[in-house]
Amino acid sequence: MDNQSFIFEFMLFDFTEIEELQMFCFFIFTVLYLAILTGNLLIISAIICDHHLHNPMYFFLMNLAIQDLGFISVVVPKSIANILMNTRQISYFGCVCQVFFLAFFMGSDFWILTVMAYDRYVAICNPLHYETIMNKQTSINMILAVWVSSFLNALLNTCFTFATPFCSNIVNQIFCEVPQLLKLSCMDLNQNEIKLIVASCILGIGCFVYILISYASVFSAVLKIPSKEGRKKAFSTCLPHLFVVSIFLLSALIAYMKPPSSVQDLATTVLYCFIPPLLNPLIYSMRNKDIRFALLKLLKM
Repeated sequence: MDNQSFIFEFMLFDFTEIEELQMFCFFIFTVLYLAILTGNLLIISAIICDHHLHNPMYFFLMNLAIQDLGFISVVVPKSIANILMNTRQISYFGCVCQVFFLAFFMGSDFWILTVMAYDRYVAICNPLHYETIMNKQTSINMILAVWVSSFLNALLNTCFTFATPFCSNIVNQIFCEVPQLLKLSCMDLNQNEIKLIVASCILGIGCFVYILISYASVFSAVLKIPSKEGRKKAFSTCLPHLFVVSIFLLSALIAYMKPPSSVQDLATTVLYCFIPPLLNPLIYSMRNKDIRFALLKLLKM
């Protein structure tokens, strides 16, 4: 194919032609998807229903759970449907939608984690001014900035990705994503695309550096707290978020920095797609007694 206009559908990564393995993949994907839906919906419901959790920290956590639900729902249902129907096809429009929403939710993930790092920094390092700095309106404005920025970033990435003609319609991934689609382009990356990629990388590195600096300051402040109980309480609110950031970055690095290998593609994709949204609710519910208490109240209703 020498022109994008001839492509009406893309062919995604073929799981396997063996029926037993297909059913195994279907079972694993379905169980993990339902577990992620259940865990994140419980976190969202607990925060909404318990007025004790109506503060910036849990407001940001609720948005993180919404992001996890959105991200996994973009990828998994289509994969499950393809396994059931023994097909690899995704329509051109479906591929565009996947690219847009993946970029949207992935961008929002990193930025929400950065906002949460700032929230913990203010809470630990400036506790007397916390309610003034992180008031309700400020929290709403920060989340609005996250979602609007994510939308614009996703729109730009999607437009630039599909503005170039494709020489192939075979995507070496179980869903449509920008890096794999750019490999199919008939043209070299133009200056605008290069600038967008560089800007995204700089923004991502900037967020990562800010998170590191924030937590370096947080742990320095925590170690100065004279009370052992105070240090324990401060660590209990910070460690879950730090675990979540670490899991997100580690899974993304494994997925995108590994050498190309068809054998490893499915395993790394499962790690990258399933592990962060599956572990996030578990980490917060196990490490945070307020969330545990709210969940118990919710389940007893």
